[in-house]
Amino acid sequence: MGKTINVGLLGFGTVGSGTARILLEQSELLEQRTGTSIRLARICDMDITTSRGFPVPSEILTDDVRSLLDDPELDIFIELIGGLEPARTFVLEAIQKGKHVITANKALLAAHGHEIFDAAARYGVELGFEASVGGGIPVVKAVKEGLVANRLHTVMGIMNGTANYILTRMTEEDMAFQDVLADAQRLGYAEADPAYDVEGIDTAHKLVIMAMLAFGTPVELSDIYIEGISRLSPLDISFAKEFGYRIKLLAIARNGSDGLELRVHPTMIPSEHLLAQVGGVYNAFYFIGDSAGKVLLYGLGAGQMPTGSAVVADVVDVARNMAGGAVGRVASLGLPYDTLKPLKKSPMDSLKGCYYFRFSVMDRPKVLARISGILGDMGISIASVVQKGRGMESSVSLVMLTHEAYEAKVREALKQIGSLDVISGETMVIRIENLKNLEQLKDLAP
Repeated sequence: MGKTINVGLLGFGTVGSGTARILLEQSELLEQRTGTSIRLARICDMDITTSRGFPVPSEILTDDVRSLLDDPELDIFIELIGGLEPARTFVLEAIQKGKHVITANKALLAAHGHEIFDAAARYGVELGFEASVGGGIPVVKAVKEGLVANRLHTVMGIMNGTANYILTRMTEEDMAFQDVLADAQRLGYAEADPAYDVEGIDTAHKLVIMAMLAFGTPVELSDIYIEGISRLSPLDISFAKEFGYRIKLLAIARNGSDGLELRVHPTMIPSEHLLAQVGGVYNAFYFIGDSAGKVLLYGLGAGQMPTGSAVVADVVDVARNMAGGAVGRVASLGLPYDTLKPLKKSPMDSLKGCYYFRFSVMDRPKVLARISGILGDMGISIASVVQKGRGMESSVSLVMLTHEAYEAKVREALKQIGSLDVISGETMVIRIENLKNLEQLKDLAP
């Protein structure tokens, strides 16, 4: 048996509790699998008196973060407090003191990842962040190691369980967004302030990390087009069903001839495809590689034990590397940090795809002709039209699906349409994912 590896845990909330429980209760299993003893030496939190539902030795509890950072015997520093500061300061100090760092903090890596990855490389320490994306789904390891022989073309997925839960219930129970959100908050699936989840920001944080891993290029949050689900109505869900689609909040990174697409937005996808079938709080990650082809990973994207499992997986990786004298065997991003290459980012205006429009219009003659005329002038061809609501109503819903069109042309057309006197409300726009790309999912079905 080799040297005992001492672990310090900063943050004893939901994920921290799951991590500590696994490290304490599965210590024998982890020792068997690593050939070394992994010891949870210290847990630091502002609240060390509230019971977490399992026995924790009182002597390892502290509210002093210095007792972790200043301990020369502490090998691995786990940051699970979230947020940007003081998490950034603590992580960088731990790295500078030669401690290996593990974090689940996607916001931190999206905002300060370059600084942190660079520091880890310079100080020769391991940086594990499996738990920052996908909860218990091993997507980081899949890209860094399992798919290392591939040039990845596409990374696409459902990366936020709260948004997916809301969309699932809106679809299956014909509920309004606000009603489902209230239920999600009551059940603990959504925060009191749900903006990060429902407005796509949490998903974008994860896409920053996945795009850096998949394409070996620096990515900033500002590179990503972000749009959330809060404006979606049961009408849109119903129309999507009628056309044979489901609406999902998708993160999409695609390396094409025009550069790297990076976007997060509600997306209509054919209801028979596997991504459309991912319901509730589950996540799914879809990759296309030039050698492996299509890969789909599915599972719980959050939660105490799934995310704790991912944190401990990183602890085990570090322990194995330390025991085998192989620290740095796999670089944090799967390639040496100084070999990251800038890629041209494709602006959102250059996106070419199909669209769903829902106009709220006055029920008058020639309305369709006026709207279709503007679309035609912009080179936007209509594939399908549906009108709902007539009779005594002052306005009706006019829904159109388009053939492929450029985003810039769509925006200009909608600006002109919005100024018409027959438009009585805000137009809803939902992008339809390129069917040629989704066709590649068909042969994955069981």
